[in-house]
Amino acid sequence: MSDKYRAEFPLLAEKMNGLPIAYLDNGATTQKPETVIEAITEYYRRQNANPHRGAYALSVTATDVYENCRERVAKFLNAKRSREIIFTKNATEALNLVAYSYGLSVLKPGDEILISVAEHHSNLVPWQMVAARTGAKLNYIYLEDDGNLSEKDMQEKITEKTKIVAVTQVSNVLGLINDVKAIGEKAHAVGAVILVDGSQSVPHIAVDVQALECDFLVFSGHKLLSPMGIGVLYGKEKLLNEMPPFLMGGDMIEYVTEQHTDYAELPAKFEAGTQNVGGAAGLTAAIDYLEKVGFEYITAKEKELIDYALPKLKELDFIELYGCDSQRDNKTGLITFNVKDVHPHDVSTILDAEGVAIRAGHHCAQPLMIYLGQNATCRASFYFYNTKEDVDRFVAGLKKVREVMHLGS
Repeated sequence: MSDKYRAEFPLLAEKMNGLPIAYLDNGATTQKPETVIEAITEYYRRQNANPHRGAYALSVTATDVYENCRERVAKFLNAKRSREIIFTKNATEALNLVAYSYGLSVLKPGDEILISVAEHHSNLVPWQMVAARTGAKLNYIYLEDDGNLSEKDMQEKITEKTKIVAVTQVSNVLGLINDVKAIGEKAHAVGAVILVDGSQSVPHIAVDVQALECDFLVFSGHKLLSPMGIGVLYGKEKLLNEMPPFLMGGDMIEYVTEQHTDYAELPAKFEAGTQNVGGAAGLTAAIDYLEKVGFEYITAKEKELIDYALPKLKELDFIELYGCDSQRDNKTGLITFNVKDVHPHDVSTILDAEGVAIRAGHHCAQPLMIYLGQNATCRASFYFYNTKEDVDRFVAGLKKVREVMHLGS
């Protein structure tokens, strides 16, 4: 499979510590293609104004850029209506919006919230807060030995008491794809709603919110080739209409008097203040670019890289792998591992000196780390612009780690 897209990412042509960059931290953020950078620059150079606020041409243009992005995202996710798309600064803010606006509004003592032990802190800590404030109980779906969610737990823990199920579609630590449609069907059968964290899925696989029948879905633009500072909440219109605003201020109002405010209709009700229009310009360009590449290509390229990397890693007796033994064909381009007798931060630092960028730490998923019996792990996450040469340098770097730490090769 060719590496025809790599040249379109300017940063990948730069050097790191004097060496070509093998960027393997795509789970944290992706690099940006030239077309996205140009779209952001074009907005600030020729279109910059405050949207929704002015009757002059430049403000109208900025409004068009912003609202065109909403239409583009709605089509990308196959939402029924563009007003079901709410812009936030990232997935974390979107998750907090649902927790504060929906969770605090509907839950009462005795109700239950169900999440998985594999959640990122941004889809865990807000639900701890909601449970503490409302008297609801927070329950967890645990894992099978292969890292997949326990079907038994899911069946037993979604009950008549369950009101909210919040689960990632793809684990940011294990890279395994969860069957959120099946989980949602079970949730809906007992009258609960399902929120899907799509931060690690939307950039890698085609996501159709109507096919998934999810009630809410969130993702961050920066993991999907677009700039930092813009995220998305999809929510079913009926639910969004019933929820109170999360933030108050300008642009989310219809009419204000000294003692009373009428809120604006969707989506403005949840978008107080001046929004990130430059980010919206970048997100539109990113979606256009992704669809040009195509998810079929992205999936195939990630599988090619994983299939190339895993056998090489399994040949190294000093490597411990996590979430790589699943027999299901449900893994994205992410490998989590440890080097025996070496702290993950040391692994990352030594690889950095070799021009290889990986992630090391608890990955904002400490309950999962505890469940796995680890304090921290290393993570190499691939995207369609990565190459087999990146993998080779990564594997060579791991051997160098052992040498630097005087543990042999």
